[in-house]
Amino acid sequence: LLGLVIVAGEQSKGAQRWFKIGGFQFQPSELVKILMILFLAYYFMRYEEKINSPRVLFGSFVLIGIPLALILAQPNLSTTIVLALVFAAMLFAAGLSYKIVVGVLAVCVPTFFIVLTLIIQDKFPFIHSYQLGRIMGWLYPDKYPDIAYQQQNSIMAIGSGLLWGKGLGNTDPTSVKNGKFILEPQNDFIFAVAGEEMGFVGTVTIIILLLFITIECIFIARKAKDAAGRLICCGMAALIGFQSIVNICVATGLLPNTGVTLPFVSYGLTSLWSLYIGIGLVLNVGLQPKKY
Repeated sequence: LLGLVIVAGEQSKGAQRWFKIGGFQFQPSELVKILMILFLAYYFMRYEEKINSPRVLFGSFVLIGIPLALILAQPNLSTTIVLALVFAAMLFAAGLSYKIVVGVLAVCVPTFFIVLTLIIQDKFPFIHSYQLGRIMGWLYPDKYPDIAYQQQNSIMAIGSGLLWGKGLGNTDPTSVKNGKFILEPQNDFIFAVAGEEMGFVGTVTIIILLLFITIECIFIARKAKDAAGRLICCGMAALIGFQSIVNICVATGLLPNTGVTLPFVSYGLTSLWSLYIGIGLVLNVGLQPKKY
């Protein structure tokens, strides 16, 4: 499906990520998030005793690299990053050695800052011009107002909601939703609409609810009867947690602008459908606890 959508999918705003089926659009990369969690849970359970062996680790990187490369080719960098983080979390939950974790962090942290420096200097060859523009607009919003306007409007909208907000579904023509000051307010920047209409109380409530869902997934993982159930729950916790963090950080200007939905809040049939499938799997694991 990921290969087919690149060839025969629907194009929108420079990306080719959807199939149009009747009056609906279907996004394969959203379903892949759940399928990837199931596949990795099976793979890591099968090689649970050999998880730190080079062959198993290399195999997992190759197997996960194929769908990630296809998603990146759409292009869909945000989903690629979220899935890479989910993979890392599941690998850690599968029993990866702390020595390997520390070694990887020792390499990745300085590499991140080196790559960021090269990107700012426009010397990094593996980045598109629009991606560079988003990073520069995030770092220097005053110099790139045409690129940074969405995030700046989002920040102002969240701040304008004050404590209780302007009212859910208000008709104020100057609001970000009604005045169309932000593109895609129904999904990528839904948190800005929530901040403006429901204020600080509403946004904190959303964050707490998402946090509770993530924590509940972890609690169910602790009681799972086998490694596969534990990893499915950990994968869903990582998916909901990381995706929520990325969306909220983009809306508040803590990360460069990138398109990723806010779980259970943003508009998007495939996204919501896939998340409910994932939660259904977690609940199924919870119905089969350890017998000791």
